[in-house]
Amino acid sequence: MCGSAGAQDRSGSTPLCGQGLDRYREAVTKGRITGEVPECLLRNGLVRPAPDDPGAYAPVPPDIALSRHARPVQQAILEQQQALLRVQARYAEAETAYHEARRTAASAGRLLQGRATVYAALRAGADGCREEALTLQPGGARPPAVLETVLDWEYEMIGRGVRRRTLYQHSARSDGPTLAYMEKLTEAGGEFRTLDELFDRLVIYDRTVAFIPVAGTDMRENALAVEHPAIVAYLANVFENAWERADAVTFAQPRSRPAPLTDAKRRAVLRLMVEGHTDQTIAARLGMSARTVANHVRAASDQFEARSRAQLAYRLARSGLLEEGRP
Repeated sequence: MCGSAGAQDRSGSTPLCGQGLDRYREAVTKGRITGEVPECLLRNGLVRPAPDDPGAYAPVPPDIALSRHARPVQQAILEQQQALLRVQARYAEAETAYHEARRTAASAGRLLQGRATVYAALRAGADGCREEALTLQPGGARPPAVLETVLDWEYEMIGRGVRRRTLYQHSARSDGPTLAYMEKLTEAGGEFRTLDELFDRLVIYDRTVAFIPVAGTDMRENALAVEHPAIVAYLANVFENAWERADAVTFAQPRSRPAPLTDAKRRAVLRLMVEGHTDQTIAARLGMSARTVANHVRAASDQFEARSRAQLAYRLARSGLLEEGRP
């Protein structure tokens, strides 16, 4: 006899013992059993007293017996599923907010760690720059080796028409190698100014990507490459505001007349400007951006020391330089 028939579970059912299975087969075969009935058959509802004979027990089909014992388990499962759904609903909004914030953070900037990684990213930005490069360079003297390394980058950018502007602090004016570096690039077309204010390092290429230092670290070791348009635009405005307050770095270059306009694209831009065309019209006719047109006009204004487009047009017409290079 199975005695207590083992431990009951939540359904109230117990494991079937060997004797219980034998007696159940007998009940199914004969239609009923008499005498002592194993406890496991009674607990599991597999036999019931026969209605016409209180001393006999009739078999109950397993699926019917199961339905009675499975019901509380199914109810418990349903309750747990509903509890799980409630918990998931509580966290659904937080999950959405978390992933949205992560996507925004990922698109806003990339963390660059290590001198080699930062160098490679800055070089890639310089190589891809086509219109404008802006730099805030805090501190005074820069290591000559660094200046020598980046000089080729600068020449390459200026050579393909990029307007290159760099802002130093006033202390840079007292360092010979830094001054020599600035003079070389000024001759090539670069622009330098200095300011007495303290600022953090900033590099912007084409107003599409900006490099800034990670708080409390040297940007040469840890930098953040920012590509979010709103953030880059804000940083560019920071540069422009500082640039307007700064003092230009100039070098004596005596000439009897302005240097010839050897850039064919610039001559074409300026001819159309003198004729009275807008930047947008010139850009459409020459297949370039309006910003590039403005850069050419601005560079010519600096070269001819003109304070307005009208003054520039007058001085260009008087100089005759726009006629040079015509067939």
